[in-house]
Amino acid sequence: MKNTYIKIAGIINFITALVHLVAGQIDLVNPLKSSNLGLQQKAEWLGVWHLVTIFLFYTSYVIIKAGFSKSNKLNLQLLKPLGILYVLVGIPFILSSGYFTVFAPQWVLLMTIGILILFGIRKSKIKLE
Repeated sequence: MKNTYIKIAGIINFITALVHLVAGQIDLVNPLKSSNLGLQQKAEWLGVWHLVTIFLFYTSYVIIKAGFSKSNKLNLQLLKPLGILYVLVGIPFILSSGYFTVFAPQWVLLMTIGILILFGIRKSKIKLE
């Protein structure tokens, strides 16, 4: 595909995965482990946290691989649902920011990645349907 938008999306996604892994461990996971939450809640929260970490690293791989590969319809078909998903997963962070009147910045990166993917697909000359 050799698509600049998709390459940038993949690189931003990979940086996001690294930040999630390192800064998230320091700022969120470590305090969680020493909090007063019950063991069940801690276990589930930690599991979901690491599920997101795995998702971010794996999707980074998929997006970067597609961005550097030769153009083909299959790569675009695989990326389109990811682009839509990334835009959609930003919405709960926007809503929770408003609900708790704090700024949860995750939506900025997630939606940017999704928009770059979708824009990269649109800029390609391959029709998906």
